[in-house]
Amino acid sequence: MEQTTLLLLKPDCITRRLCGTVLERIEREGFQIVGCKMLQLTPSLLREHYAHIADKPFYPAVEKFMSSTPIIALAVRGPDAIERIREITGPTDSRQAPKGTIRGDFGKDKMLNIIHASDSPQAAQAEISRFFQPNEIFDIPQNIENF
Repeated sequence: MEQTTLLLLKPDCITRRLCGTVLERIEREGFQIVGCKMLQLTPSLLREHYAHIADKPFYPAVEKFMSSTPIIALAVRGPDAIERIREITGPTDSRQAPKGTIRGDFGKDKMLNIIHASDSPQAAQAEISRFFQPNEIFDIPQNIENF
């Protein structure tokens, strides 16, 4: 089933200049980028995105980290995108992520884990609408060789 999911390339991905490497892995797996933008996350957007942990004692560190640099938000489309992207990224805690996954190869721990990926169809829909306007998601032809 064709799905669209949200990815966020986090500040550690940005500062370590791993964006191209991560994007190459996503595209190599057959996924298509249908939305892409760089933005600075605000405290209100972060509180909305991390509402499930905003009351936890560690949340201020998450907010500080996630606002330390701009991030890159991506809408990515492909067959079973949500589950397959989560497999490619590996578990949230990079120390538990297998080698060959994005987090296993580049992450450091639970916070410095390079990338966020939506974990369900409901989350993907909510997160895409949080970071993108409808006119910022594109239907891209699979083949333009006839032009």
